[in-house]
Order: sequence, then structure tokens, then C-alpha cells
Amino acid sequence: MNKDSRPRHLLRRLHTLMADKKDGQSLLNEMVGIIASNMAVDVCSLYFLRDDGILELFAAHGLRQEAVHKTELRIGQGVVGLIAREGVPLNLAEASEHPKFEFRPETGEEMFHSLMGVPIIKQGRVAGVLTVQTAETRQYAEEEVEVLQTVAMVIAELFTSQLVSDKNLKAVSVAAHSVTISGKVLAEGLARGVAVFHEPKVDIVNVTSENVDEELDRLDSALSLMRQQFDDMISGSDVAQAGETKDILETYKMFAYDRGWQEKITKAIETGLTAEAAVERIQQDLRSKMSQAHDPYLRERLGDLESLSSRLIRVITGHYGDEEHHRLTENSVLIAMNMGPAELLDYDRKLLMGVVLEEGSATSHVTIVAKALGIPVLGRVKNILVETQEHDPIIVDAVAGRVVVRPSENIESTYGKSLGERASLLEKYAAQKSLPSETKDGVKIDLYINAGLIIDLESMHETGADGIGLFRTEFQFMVSATLPRMEEQKSHYSKVLKNAGKKPVVFRTLDIGSDKIVPFLKQTSEENPAMGWRGLRMGLDRPGLLRYQLRALLESAAGKELNIMFPMVSNVSEFKTAKALFHKEVERLDVLKKTKPKRITLGTMIETPSLAWDIEQLLPEVDFVSIGTNDLFQFFFAADRGNPELSGRYDLLSASALRFLRHMAQQCQQHNVPVTICGEMASSPLEAMALIALGIKSFSVSPSSIGPVKMMLRNINVESLQSFMKTALNGGEESLRKPLLDYARQNGIFD
Repeated sequence: MNKDSRPRHLLRRLHTLMADKKDGQSLLNEMVGIIASNMAVDVCSLYFLRDDGILELFAAHGLRQEAVHKTELRIGQGVVGLIAREGVPLNLAEASEHPKFEFRPETGEEMFHSLMGVPIIKQGRVAGVLTVQTAETRQYAEEEVEVLQTVAMVIAELFTSQLVSDKNLKAVSVAAHSVTISGKVLAEGLARGVAVFHEPKVDIVNVTSENVDEELDRLDSALSLMRQQFDDMISGSDVAQAGETKDILETYKMFAYDRGWQEKITKAIETGLTAEAAVERIQQDLRSKMSQAHDPYLRERLGDLESLSSRLIRVITGHYGDEEHHRLTENSVLIAMNMGPAELLDYDRKLLMGVVLEEGSATSHVTIVAKALGIPVLGRVKNILVETQEHDPIIVDAVAGRVVVRPSENIESTYGKSLGERASLLEKYAAQKSLPSETKDGVKIDLYINAGLIIDLESMHETGADGIGLFRTEFQFMVSATLPRMEEQKSHYSKVLKNAGKKPVVFRTLDIGSDKIVPFLKQTSEENPAMGWRGLRMGLDRPGLLRYQLRALLESAAGKELNIMFPMVSNVSEFKTAKALFHKEVERLDVLKKTKPKRITLGTMIETPSLAWDIEQLLPEVDFVSIGTNDLFQFFFAADRGNPELSGRYDLLSASALRFLRHMAQQCQQHNVPVTICGEMASSPLEAMALIALGIKSFSVSPSSIGPVKMMLRNINVESLQSFMKTALNGGEESLRKPLLDYARQNGIFD
């Protein structure tokens, strides 16, 4: 038989078999025999997942028949349990050498060496495992893995048969009790609503087809319709028109033209699958690759293709006509493995309270769009799809980093109060918007916001902030498949300056590298990317890229004030080199007789201890400095601030950290150089109070922190606070957190 026709022949035989009116067990027994014969293997075994979480051997060809319905494995137990737990294929030339291998004597499998297994997936959830084995040691070809995955899709149809009710099988067992799951905060906030599954898995009824040309036509028609949907979305949404959000959607739309993705789907159709089954087949591959990918950009790209596959399946099967599912009727929380940015705009923003993802990252496209919409997002929430049912009440705490499914009355009441208190506080913050950010004794404290999207500038006006203390320019580059053209960059920066009006904006040059990946630059693998090739280091090694951006900034600020700072500077010579490149671009404007900015200031982020201890030599070279406390103190303490095991070793109010900051603040005052604190430290009212006590009078914080920090500073007396700090730092305390809290309570600062 021709190699290419073998999969189609196998699918036809299985489909014919399933059409016979046989009892479930006879059906399974014949099925594993047909698979073993077609794939030329010695063993084919079929495990189904019971509703008690046990994998039971339901049928086997080549093993002892007395093991059927007796051999049982827990999820994660043995290589079969591992396949079920991870939901990805396993290809082993010598199964016994795998650390998870468990020998089951009742099966008589001691004579077999190789093993290949794939999960049986129903509606996006593992329902069982299909394995093949041979007596010889061999590595199965990639094509064989694909064939077995395709067969597993056909077997998944059994879950619509009488076999399910007979044997009480379930793809997932969902508990009815309250469940709390931790996650990673991607977009901060609190939310409460009913669980809504984003684009619930379409139940693919027809898996195989004899008419390849007809299925290819269905695929082409669906791709055309989906692309038109993106065009309509980009042109018809106010959010989609907002600068970089449009860039994100345009980039996402480009994935719908990915030739490699389409070719794989076409190849799957040619094996005998329907168009929708072929897309799902390739989608399963994408999920498998995502689970193994370590490169952040690759994971994001695979994630976008995976969410695009779900959308395409719905278009093919006609489930994208009435958009009924996207018509929310009450406050809702979206639950998904992952989402593309376009999908978020399908929902009513008045009723969409939050998003919970099993995957997701802080720099993913959907997170960036969610932040622009003000929607709390929690990512990396393991098993949220398993633990949740549609319409379950759910609470998203994207502050503490947890989600509560089916909360108890006590939890519901507690969070209800928290949400009420949060709403009350927001009203108080809004009421003080027009009040000056001054202390009780009349000391002016400048409060700026950190921003990265044009839509963020709305927060500057809403909060009454003094300007933008940190505008992250890298987002425009991260969402573009190619280097943004000069005109695109100039237009972007011009919009920022126009929206800011008379308020100052400090542009930080590209801070890419580490976890901020841009598609058009090859990223080398680094053992410690946070301390690797990133920020200005990359800019100086790629001076063309840096000068291109500086040129765009200069031309966009013609006749206006321009403030620029460089990130991740390690020593003074790096700043001098960057400064020289900048002045070459200024000279170029003179030569071309183009209008220059009316005023220019150049500064730097202080994020490395090496630059902090060289501050006396740095200050004569700069117009201002911004202390980036996030990276600086991660290096200062030699502790990853995101590692919960090290939380007790990362105290920003330790005496050593405060003395370090005091030294820098005093040096800036002596040289008459403005200093601003950027980072999480300035966003916390208690930490910000300590910073004011050290003599720092300028902060750049997240928009949501403007209100609480402003309320705090309007309740303090700087002279009294500085006197307290001077005494406390000389008092021998290792941490000033408790003394500062006691001082705040005694003086009614947080009342």
C-alpha cells in the first residue's frame, strides 16, 4: 500500500467500524487490532479516563487480555499517566529507560521495548491515552506520531456514543466545592462575575471525509471570511484604532496568512480529515510545542496561532454567525487556555469584568489590549479549565494573584466588601484629582505616571498626574513583525506628545532583551537574561537601531520639549557613548536645516549598582536621573523579586536599602540634578513615604497608584517625617518597615 494512502485507509476502516451496530467492547477490541495491523506494531492499547480520575485499560491488542479493565493508572503515574497529565505525545525508543516507566506484570509487556503514546482529547480536555509498542527498540517517525494523533481524534468520537453512559466515563471530573488557584498578575485589579468559557470548544462531529477538494474549498472560504472579520474589527473598533492596539491586531491578522500553518492544515486534510478536524489536529500540535517551548517570543507566536485555530474552527463549522456566545448578559469573567487580542474585542466591555488564562504572559498581545481596556487579567492559572464549569461564580484577585471558583459565602462576603471598599477609595481618589500634590507643610511632590501605550495617557488626565515620568517605547517594536518605519515611529511619538499637551513626557529608549522580545531581532539563548544583552547594551551594539529611534524622537518633537533617558546603563562611559550618538543626530538636523526641539534633556535610568556607586562621576554628564528600583534592588539583594521563596530577602525598607537610596539622593541634591524614582517601590504608599523622608520629591508610578500615593503625601509633614527617618536609620533596626508603619498609624497618615 502506498505510504501516503495508509492513513486514509486506516481512517476509512475505523469509520466503517464505528458505523457498525456493535457493543462498545467489541468495537474497541476490533479497533486496536486494526490500528496495530495498519501501523505494523506489536501492541496497541487504549486507556480511558474514568470520572474518578483513574486511567483504565479498556482494550489491548498484543497484551494479555486478562489485563483489560484490570490495569489502572493514576494521572501522572507511569508513562501513560504522564501523557494524560501533560496532554502531549511521547515517543520512546526504550520505554523502560524513562524515569516515569512502571512495569505492570499483568499485561505481559516485558518483551516490548519501544512505546509511542498520544492523548485522546475531547473538547480540549484529555479523555484517555492511545499507545502502540514494538518488541524491537525503535524511534517512531514524526509521520507515525501524526497518524496516531489523527486516530486519537477519531476515537474521541466514542464519547458521543452509548459507551459513555455505559461505563460512566468523563473527560474531566469537576468538583462542586470552592477552589482557590494561584496565578500570575498580568493586569492588576479585582473582578467578580460568572465564568464564561472563551469560545467553548466546538464539538467536531464529522472527522473524516472522502472528498479532499471539497474540504480544501471549505478551508479556503473560512480563511477568507476570517480575514474579512479582522478587517472589519480593525476598522470598526475605537480601541482597535488606538495606536499600538491597531498594530497588535494587524500583526495578529498576519498570522491568518501564515503559509506554514496553512500548509500543515492542507496536508492533514489530504490524509482524509475534514477541514475542521484538520485544523484541530494541527492545533493539538501547537499546544504540544507550546508546552515545550522556552523562547518567550516563540511561545507567544504559537499561542496566537493556537487561538487563531479555535477561531477558524468556529468559522468553518458556522459557529461565528450570530456571535451568540459573545453576547454577555451579566458581569462575566472569561476563562481560556489562551486568547488572541482580537477575541477580546468580541465581548461587551461593560459586562466583561476580568480574564483568567491557563497560559498568558505580561507581554502577550492580549494582556496589552486588556490593560488598555482596564480589564484585570490573571495568567498561568493551572487547571482553571478543569476546575471550572460554565456560569460558576468566580472572583479574580489580580492583586494578590489568585482566583476563587465557586466561592463560599464567607469568601464572597469578604471580597464583596473589598470590591465595595475599592470602589469607595476610587471615588476618594477621583475627588482629590484637582488638589495639589503637596504635603501638610507645603512641600510639592511631583507625581508622574508610567506608560507604554497611547491609551495610557487617558490615565494621566483622569488621575491629575503631572506628566509621564517613563514612557516605554519598546511596545511599538514588540507588536510589530518588522522594524517600525521612521514615519511610523515619528507618528507614534508625535501622538504621545500631542496627547500629553503641556505636561512633560520622558521617553525611555528601547529596553528590549530579557523577557521583552521583538520579532525582527534574533534573540540568543541566555542563562540569565535579566543580566544579559538588553537595554542600552543592545542599543550600543546595534547603533543603527538606536540612532534610528533617536532620529524619530528628535523629529517628532520639533519645536517642543524632548526628554530622553537610556535604560540599563552599567557605567558612565556607556552613557557618554549614547550621548555622543544623540548629538550626532542633533547635528544632522542642523545640516538638513530641520526644526529642532525647543528644549532637550538627556538622562539615564540607574538600575545597576555599578552605576549607582559611580554616581558622582555620572551627575556632571546628565540633566536628570531616574532610579529604577525594580532591577536595581534585584541586583542589590541578589534576589529575584518574583521568587516567593526569596520574598523575605527582598525588603525595600531594610536599613541597607534606604541608606543606599539616601546616598544617591544626597549626591543628586549636591549636584542640583533632578532625581525621580520609577518602579514598584514608588507605587506603594508606605515605601513612597520612606522615599520622601530621604529627600526624594519626584515619583513615576502606575496610574492606579497615583490616588493612594497622593492621599498619603497630603497627610504627612515632611520636616517631622525626615526627623523620624534620621533617628530610625541610626537606631540599629535591620528593617524599618514596622517603625514606619507605627509612625504612619500614630500620625493618622493612612486614615
